[in-house]
Amino acid sequence: MRDYLIATSSTSDLPRTYLDAHGIPFISYSFTMDGKPCTDDCREETRAAIYRKMREGALLKTSMISETAYADFFDSLLRTGQDAVYLDMSEKMSASYANAAAAAETIRKRYPEQRLVVVDTRCISGGLGLLVKHLIRMKEGGATLDEVVAWADANKLRIAHRFTVDNLKYLKAGGRVSNASALVGTLLAIKPVLYVPDEGTLDVAQKVRGRKSALSAILRAVLSDLSQTDATGIEIDILNADCLQDAEYIRDEIRKVHPEVGEICITSLGVVIGAHCGPGLLTVFYLCNGRVPQ
Repeated sequence: MRDYLIATSSTSDLPRTYLDAHGIPFISYSFTMDGKPCTDDCREETRAAIYRKMREGALLKTSMISETAYADFFDSLLRTGQDAVYLDMSEKMSASYANAAAAAETIRKRYPEQRLVVVDTRCISGGLGLLVKHLIRMKEGGATLDEVVAWADANKLRIAHRFTVDNLKYLKAGGRVSNASALVGTLLAIKPVLYVPDEGTLDVAQKVRGRKSALSAILRAVLSDLSQTDATGIEIDILNADCLQDAEYIRDEIRKVHPEVGEICITSLGVVIGAHCGPGLLTVFYLCNGRVPQ
């Protein structure tokens, strides 16, 4: 049996320390900050610095990864003589997925004896990262390529994604809300509580008044999900865009109600997702019985 790699993109929002420790190849999305070209390096210190600059008014713009860049990346994976499984953002959330799929078709022709599997994860950000972590643990435990792909397909829709943003202007800039909705929402201190449904899009679960209410809504939804499954040992990832105190509050409240859960890990949100949602974005990811808006 040929050995294989599990690879991902920088938008899995995994910390660079984790990616390096487990030897996970990743392709980086690019962005500009006030017109200066930058590369998403997945480092916590980079993320923290960029969110500080965004709070000071810096403007970020992201771009998708080209088919050529994906082809070069996939070629570098298969040149090792190993097969590869690649996990990127949901097809419905980024046109990059189509480029990855097209590039994979090209590279498979160069390496007809090897396998390259591109998974439509239906996940984004830390949800994608959580899926990668589960597969890495399986691989390191001796699972085959077919076994990890089968687990991903069977369980990817069990990964809950719960978000709230602090400022609607970033969603407006990305076309997620209209100018009028953003203006009214800002005037009324409306905070959307978002989730990712089975289709892999980003949808509004509810709208509430104020940050405190948004955090409470997320917490209620998480606790409801956990109450409907065996929460023993469940891994929970909380990502934040320069709102660590809020992340710690959510962690502590979850632990109070469900002391049986496993590790609750807090890290910084990746800058590509952050560019579209802004500082103050708080996200929670975990395995559940199924994605529901709450």
